[in-house]
Amino acid sequence: MPAVMITLLVISLVFGGRIASAQVPERSPADAQVEKPLPRRDTIEIDARKLLTPATDASINKGLAFLAARQHTDGSFGSGSIYRRNVAVTGLAGMSMLAAGSTPSRGKYATEIKLSIDFILKHSKPSGYILCEESPSHGPMYGHGFATLYLAEVYGMTPQENVRTALKNAVNLIVGSQNPEGGWRYDPDGKDADISVTVCQMMALRAARNAGIAVPRETVDRCTEYVKKCQNGDGGFRYRLEPRPQSQFPRSAAALVALNSAGIYEGPEIRSGIEYLLRFSPRAELFRYENHFYYGHYYAVQVMWHRGGEGWENWYSGIRDELVERQLPDGSWPDSLICAEYGTAMACLILQMPNNYLPIFQR
Repeated sequence: MPAVMITLLVISLVFGGRIASAQVPERSPADAQVEKPLPRRDTIEIDARKLLTPATDASINKGLAFLAARQHTDGSFGSGSIYRRNVAVTGLAGMSMLAAGSTPSRGKYATEIKLSIDFILKHSKPSGYILCEESPSHGPMYGHGFATLYLAEVYGMTPQENVRTALKNAVNLIVGSQNPEGGWRYDPDGKDADISVTVCQMMALRAARNAGIAVPRETVDRCTEYVKKCQNGDGGFRYRLEPRPQSQFPRSAAALVALNSAGIYEGPEIRSGIEYLLRFSPRAELFRYENHFYYGHYYAVQVMWHRGGEGWENWYSGIRDELVERQLPDGSWPDSLICAEYGTAMACLILQMPNNYLPIFQR
């Protein structure tokens, strides 16, 4: 087994855990405990070899090469008037390279990862807010959540004091800006909430907790209740608690990931939510739900990965073949709402799910 896979396996065993297990004092990464049993590594590797076809590997490699070529000199990723040098896009691009087996200190994309970390750290404010003022997008807390998630994954692989400080401050900002309903929205002012921004913060908190940063149980419990209240009778989830309880695939997949991040993998909410998602199963053809396509499938593939079994294999095979078909000759996956770097990073993360490298995606 290559050395990088052994290193990441050790990291996975050290940092897996349930964020909602208890209010605990901050701990060092070496003390982190696995609370959700992981499958045998050889079983995961067989699963990966079966699902990651040569065409899939080639597609991933082209996508990562596209991202590396599009990185700005300051380490950031993103393009266009709104998302150029965006912290969310930068975090997702860096995560897609971590998912390939590279780390900040070794691997094919070590240099790109290190530069992206430097960019995130440079734009981490003393308050904990991670924001590049030149590219705040329409919802800065999206960026903060994805950037915090990235720092947590990085810190889990290569503990560095400057990363820990920024990560701890970022977590404190999330905890301190939770609104009375239990969620978050575009700005860290605690005035409003929606399911989409809330999921970003919940994943970041889970990843930070896995890496040894203390997260209050009350924060997790309040968020869990908010997400559950957003579920509709059809199993899908609404955008906010206000009227118009319309379910949609992307946010419903995201909401289930939020519950998983709280340590909830079974129960009526999960069962009915998965039944709703299965209405949108990819079938190796161009998917008809185009709005927030990559966002929705980034979360849906996580839900199905944790579900496992035949349902996971069927879902992954469908979205895998669809993504390979969608990829442009230059290696990118364009996204008309955000930017090509965002779509490409999301697609690479989806395709690399069977690798089981990133702690946040651990079964």
